[in-house]
Amino acid sequence: MVKPFQNEAAPSPSASGGPVVSSVAENSHRIGEADENAVVLTEFLDFECEACAAVHPYVEDLRAEYGGKVQFVLRYFPLPGHPNSGPAALAAEASAQQGKLEEMYNKLLDSQEEWSHSDESRANVFRGYAEELGFDMAAYDAAIADPATEDRVRYDFDAAVELGLQGTPSIFVDDRLIRLTSLDDIRDAIDAALKARA
Repeated sequence: MVKPFQNEAAPSPSASGGPVVSSVAENSHRIGEADENAVVLTEFLDFECEACAAVHPYVEDLRAEYGGKVQFVLRYFPLPGHPNSGPAALAAEASAQQGKLEEMYNKLLDSQEEWSHSDESRANVFRGYAEELGFDMAAYDAAIADPATEDRVRYDFDAAVELGLQGTPSIFVDDRLIRLTSLDDIRDAIDAALKARA
């Protein structure tokens, strides 16, 4: 079973004078299709975070509204104070290995109240979601057991730490962190980025 993720990363590059890390990596998960010159919205999220679940419907509305003009990128940032956020991220990554990340991403956030905020492992609940969604369960179980799956989640977690992130959701638009005071800040940042491309 995955242990809670802890900050074991090196100091922030900005603090050490090194290169600044991007909010998007080559292996980052992209949700949906987008144009070549699309604005990139990256969300670092914790599946057990109530604010992430609250923002989720709004992000889904933005996906529908902007279509191919915005590339939506999902990165894992399971916070140590949420005991099931690590296992939820593992479930999402195991699903991604079957090309089914979007289905599990939606299921985990839409059903968060059913499984979150318990010290007891909810890994079996997540496995039940995978069954319900029609996944290849042998492949899912193998991915959950494979240390490479946890390594992939840790890769995103370490990037979040290196970026200096301290909470979720942390949202970037074209590599610029959006300071959220309202949900409209996301739309405003997308519109400004689209306008800059025009």
